Amino acid sequence: MRYRLLGRTGLRVSEIALGTMTFGEDWGWGASRAESGRIFEAFAGAGGTFVDTACNYTNGTSERFVGELVGADRDHFVIATKFTLTTRRNDPNGGGNSRKNLTRTLEASLRRLGTDYVDLLWLHMWDGTAAVAEVVRALDDQVRAGKVLHVGISDTPAWVVAQAVTLAEERGWTPFCAVQGEYSLAERAVERDLLPMCASLGLTFTAWGVLGGGVLTGRYNDPGPGEPLRYGTVGDRALDRGARIRALAAQREVSPLRLAVGWMLAQRDRWPLIPILGARSAAQLREALTAQDEPLGAADVDALSEAFGIDLGFPHDFLSSDGVRELIHGDTAALLDR
Repeated sequence: MRYRLLGRTGLRVSEIALGTMTFGEDWGWGASRAESGRIFEAFAGAGGTFVDTACNYTNGTSERFVGELVGADRDHFVIATKFTLTTRRNDPNGGGNSRKNLTRTLEASLRRLGTDYVDLLWLHMWDGTAAVAEVVRALDDQVRAGKVLHVGISDTPAWVVAQAVTLAEERGWTPFCAVQGEYSLAERAVERDLLPMCASLGLTFTAWGVLGGGVLTGRYNDPGPGEPLRYGTVGDRALDRGARIRALAAQREVSPLRLAVGWMLAQRDRWPLIPILGARSAAQLREALTAQDEPLGAADVDALSEAFGIDLGFPHDFLSSDGVRELIHGDTAALLDR
């Protein structure tokens, strides 16, 4: 395992993060305490230090397990958790991006994690109600109080992130250093705006859903008896993608997991990217980590990108077309090195 700087901070994190939404069996498809420990040990044994959890993962069990597993070596690990999703369904202030929910949720997370600070606090999902300035200032207050070292934002439109970073820099508040979102061969929408924005603003992008919730391993095409599944049902598009990657993997005599993770790791050459790998067993995580040691060749990466393509849409396709570039730059369009 190698290490990367998180955004424009001096914080060093492992180039792969461990996702812990599977820690705990509260939701019916996670890992037991014992298996969570084996997953954590496999990750740490490979040199992993960046651990991602959230206040609501498995109803708080994930945070408790993470706190127990890092134990006395807490300072060695970079712990990221999240606030926003409700933990009190009948309370109108029990969820959301507000200062009130932020303060309440963070205090509860610190207790479950058994620590007095988190290295990275994510705003989990943009709720569209709180003012951007209020959110950024409320997060900055937690940094100044020493309970949070760095802040990030997840599952949020690019325009909100860009506005928040600009406000923070102009007003001397703590800016976001990282963005999190769904990214995989099955879902490449972040390539339209979020990933180019991260590259432009010096933000690290951490990708969740690298295996599409199991869709890309073909689990939903041919589930085994008693196999715990994350989703009750999936659509025809997802099943088609699962079938296609299984066929491509069979041609290459590797597992679909190996192709999906290998393709994601290759995207680090294009974007400031850290994949989040989650697993329900230590064996699954170890298999995913082998993609680090045996990277896919350029031809395989290109073939997968073509097979699971993305239509960037307007204005991206419009602005990159030869005709529009010629309208902008005239006869010199073909002579410009971009």
